[in-house]
Amino acid sequence: MKASVLLKSSLLTSLFVISSCATTKYSEDIAKNDYSNLEAGKMYTVTMKDGSKKQKMLFRNVDGDNLIGTAGKKDSTVVTIPKSNVAAVKDSRKAGITTGAVVIGAAGVAALVLSATRVDD
Repeated sequence: MKASVLLKSSLLTSLFVISSCATTKYSEDIAKNDYSNLEAGKMYTVTMKDGSKKQKMLFRNVDGDNLIGTAGKKDSTVVTIPKSNVAAVKDSRKAGITTGAVVIGAAGVAALVLSATRVDD
């Protein structure tokens, strides 16, 4: 019984982790990339292809070959990132929600395992 509950709980935990991806990756071919899923007014973390530091930006729009935004809600410094340098874009809000969901899910799984082990004793 213990092994069965442990197996089920580990499967449940791995499902939480796998389903919690909030990153959109982009290919080398800029023409194939679709930036329509980026929403104006949301914070995104952009990972660069050249390995430079990740850039956080409050997305505004796509202008030709560039992503345009500001450095933050209170910082109006304009941030321009060339599409050719974008490797991945992560929605900062979804990442926080996902982390919370994983923590809550892991606590639930731990409670199930703990209650199952007490029943067996």
